[in-house]
Amino acid sequence: MKATLPVLAAAALAIAAAELFALHALRPLEHRLLDSFVRAQAAKLVPDPDIVLVDIDEKSLARMEKDAGRWPWPRVVYATLIDGLAVQKPRAIVFDIAFAEADVFRPQDDAAFAEAVARQPNTYFPLLHLPVPKESDRIPIVKLAPYLGLAKLPHADPQARAALIPPLILPPEQWRAGLISFTEDGDGVGRRYILREVIGGWQIPSLPARVAFDLGYPVPDADDIVLAWRGTKGSFPRVSFSDLYEDFNKSRRVRPPNEFAGKIVIVGAAASALEDRRVTPIDSLHPGPEILGTAIENLKNGREMHYASPWWAALAGGGLIGLLYLGFRRSLDARALGAALAVASALLLWLSYVAAGRLVLLPVLTPLAAAWTFYAAAALADYLRERNARRAAVAQFSRFVNPHVVKQLIERGGIEGAGQTREVTLLFSDIRGFTTLSEAKRPDEVVALLNRYFSLQVEVVFNHGGSLDKFIGDCIMALWGAPLDDPQHARNAVACALDMADTLQAFKRELGAADASFDVGIGIHTGPAVVGLIGSDRRREYTAIGDTVNLASRIEGLTKDAKRRILISRDTAERCGDAFDFVSCGTFTVKGRAQPVELFEPKRKS
Repeated sequence: MKATLPVLAAAALAIAAAELFALHALRPLEHRLLDSFVRAQAAKLVPDPDIVLVDIDEKSLARMEKDAGRWPWPRVVYATLIDGLAVQKPRAIVFDIAFAEADVFRPQDDAAFAEAVARQPNTYFPLLHLPVPKESDRIPIVKLAPYLGLAKLPHADPQARAALIPPLILPPEQWRAGLISFTEDGDGVGRRYILREVIGGWQIPSLPARVAFDLGYPVPDADDIVLAWRGTKGSFPRVSFSDLYEDFNKSRRVRPPNEFAGKIVIVGAAASALEDRRVTPIDSLHPGPEILGTAIENLKNGREMHYASPWWAALAGGGLIGLLYLGFRRSLDARALGAALAVASALLLWLSYVAAGRLVLLPVLTPLAAAWTFYAAAALADYLRERNARRAAVAQFSRFVNPHVVKQLIERGGIEGAGQTREVTLLFSDIRGFTTLSEAKRPDEVVALLNRYFSLQVEVVFNHGGSLDKFIGDCIMALWGAPLDDPQHARNAVACALDMADTLQAFKRELGAADASFDVGIGIHTGPAVVGLIGSDRRREYTAIGDTVNLASRIEGLTKDAKRRILISRDTAERCGDAFDFVSCGTFTVKGRAQPVELFEPKRKS
């Protein structure tokens, strides 16, 4: 794990750097996340009351039909609007409607509109930039520059041409116009408004920039701004076009006489039938006049969003990966590290949300994705390492210890009931004639023989639910009733001893007549013992200690004197019930005990 961890961290950092500075595969998702923060923060704000929309809505289309006919309306309608608004002295009247083609059927209406515009020098109009492929069909920019207020840069091309369409129904001296260039990002969502466009060295202002410049508001020295929104869709102060038009045509007006005094009035179509709608962070069908009003409001109040440097995201991602690296390096619990990363993720998301309210777009998705990717990879590597270690431990220890004990040690982190006094049954099995056997064979043959014998007998112990406590030279010590509960521990131990005797006979047949002296003695006793992990800080083993253990060992030693292969105590026999037949072998004096011990030889039921 420690060798793999630096590689995983380096890979996560490399992927994050590539995403931040080259790939940008997560950018659409990052935009959507930031859009949700922008939308939530904007909903808390109220749009600037000094910017008012005169809205050509569905009601206006229906009610104006009897006076102006069906859409598009004759230009004299807008002349009436301009004259009615002018009385209240608005700061500017901005049309979000193109007046590029003359009305061949009602030229007098166009003339009336031009006269109204001439009387009000604070009226502004869109300038269209069409994608005309043939350069010969474009207009020389130098001819339009004096009337559109175009700025000539030092490297401007005097022969440059562009398909710019001003409000042609007006005389050139009334062309107070600018581009309406709300641009979409790669995901189809518009977040920026163009302030100026440079064609052949000629700087063409946008409509919001032209209005802001004429009204004395500072215009940033940039090609565009990221819009800072206020409110939700439809929250701009607005007046229905038909309501206003009808009031202006009354002999006695009922609307407030200073309703538009000192305000910037935007005349545009929000009716869905006119299809002037765009996708923005605020809404998927955001009316164009509201977008134009937001751009003007941003310039008026010096508000715009700013994207944080990608280096901030790189620092955040690197910091998270570095902290996770240290945690895994110090073998901290992966679950605790995951919880800590979840808290850090929530904090970063909250910070990005707060930053959006302060006009800063703080990307956090890429650093979080990099950190979670590293966490998942490191946690998986840690899990695989632990799994392999557990498998190796099970394979190693199961050769000597009951697999149940190994499972508890590894999966539960310890043995339940360790250090407790429990009633258990102990079995000791010692080889007889081992000294003679070892003198007659080479050492390697002796070891091979013992390994074969122990393997057979340990399998018998495990088959009967016992735990192999230890090997003591050529002696086997086995335990029932701990660490796992076993209500039939005495019965299982005796059954194991009988099977061990059968296994011995089969093993002796393998040895042949030359090793006929090979035999064993088995002693069993049941009683209370202290069981648990016992040993030093460096090495401990699960075992049992106490008088019960000592007596079981002494009983095994008496098998030779009693000329019996298996001997059990009365305590064991009583706990076996009627599972076996028992033959009394009499009482024996045991070293270290004042009272003699009655011993029995178990037999299978006939």
